[in-house]
Amino acid sequence: MVNVLLVEDSKITRDMVERYINMSQNYVLTTTLENAANAEIVCMKGKIDLVLMDVCTADDESGLEAAAKIKKHYPTIKVIAMTSMPEHSFIQKAKEAGCESFWYKEYGNMELIDVMNRTMQGESVYPDKTPAIAIGNVNSGEITEQEMIVLRQLCLGYKYEEIAENLSITLNTVKFHAKNLLAKTGYRSTLQLVVDVVSKRLVLPKF
Repeated sequence: MVNVLLVEDSKITRDMVERYINMSQNYVLTTTLENAANAEIVCMKGKIDLVLMDVCTADDESGLEAAAKIKKHYPTIKVIAMTSMPEHSFIQKAKEAGCESFWYKEYGNMELIDVMNRTMQGESVYPDKTPAIAIGNVNSGEITEQEMIVLRQLCLGYKYEEIAENLSITLNTVKFHAKNLLAKTGYRSTLQLVVDVVSKRLVLPKF
């Protein structure tokens, strides 16, 4: 049997995952947490084979940061990052944290139990891309990587001059990307753009 730790602050998702596991003959749910901060302690105290880790957990604790600590100290434990957020950076951050797999709760056509099975068989299961979200007049998939990097800086509240310094690029380059973002989305100001992007969770500044 595969011992599973579930880290998830949504009761609906917890109940759903518990049903999945109860219907399976291969998994047993040993512990459930709402806050990722305690996940490493559970891995230290008990035999855990698989962690189902929500990216954004209670008290704004990052599941990806917790996953990185688990993979560092307990590399044989497999971790599947889970989220309902279309945040553009989560897939790459999950890979950097060492998560074996990644599952979108509300996007795509993969069933969680299939991702779990394939992960335990040694596969790394990741979506091909972040879900596309309408941002003004454009699909988020049409925003370039460099534009998205500048957009994240704007969402963090930095001014153009600060963004140029943070990214080691020229002020004119920052203005160029900001101008393109406004032209694509149809917004009249970067404030309008930032409000829409954050409200639709394409960028989550805290994570």
